[in-house]
Amino acid sequence: MAKGPVPQTGDDELPFDMDEDIAVDERAFFGQPAKATAPAKRAALPGREEHYHGHRERLRNRFRENGDTALADYEILELLLFRLIPRRDTKPIAKALIDRFGSLAGVFGAPAALLQEIKGVGETVALDLKLISAIGHRALKSELKGKQVLSSWSSVVQYCHAAMAHETREQFRILFLDKRNALIADEVQGHGTVDHTPVYPREVVRRALELSATALILVHNHPSGDPTPSRADIDMTKMIIDAAKPLGIAIHDHIIIGKDGQASLKGLRLI
Repeated sequence: MAKGPVPQTGDDELPFDMDEDIAVDERAFFGQPAKATAPAKRAALPGREEHYHGHRERLRNRFRENGDTALADYEILELLLFRLIPRRDTKPIAKALIDRFGSLAGVFGAPAALLQEIKGVGETVALDLKLISAIGHRALKSELKGKQVLSSWSSVVQYCHAAMAHETREQFRILFLDKRNALIADEVQGHGTVDHTPVYPREVVRRALELSATALILVHNHPSGDPTPSRADIDMTKMIIDAAKPLGIAIHDHIIIGKDGQASLKGLRLI
């Protein structure tokens, strides 16, 4: 039989040096048509089983019986990659991701383009890792909705750290609170460079008035990883306080997020 043309999909142009096996794997997993020749090429000898199949089942059993505490970080990631790359040994990929980005949080916080630099990670897998990361952020954010934020401070810090710690550019975020200090909105007001984000106090106050917010928590990240406040951070915060105070809007804190921790300007008595 003559070979027909390969069906075109949005993922046909796979990035970097990703091999054909993974292209077949991802298309098969998401129900996209694979090459007509793929079944013959991939057919295994009778009774043959890929070496990693038994490993996968053993890993699943450990998780089923003992939970995540029985597994290393790369093994947790490997379990997830079983679903995303069903016909490939995913242990080397999981280890390569952890080695490159330092931790599970680093993997999920990494930009999709950088994830695809790892051999074995294509556009579809990178997108799914970012989707899972977004679900985690939404889950943490949902814990803040309707609650008095000041009495859930650890949840605030945990959410901000998950959302911003691994950003490669500075990001300025504002949590808008009502008179009960419950969260009204969480908005990113600007993106900057690796060490600077322009912030305009007038725009911050204007948006607070639009949302009828009576208090704010300012948050931004330091891509360098060091959350120590700079003189510019302190001066900018004081400018926002001065602009907001006459309108009855309080600035509860300015939190700076780094990869390995955070700093509170209020806690440091800098505001």
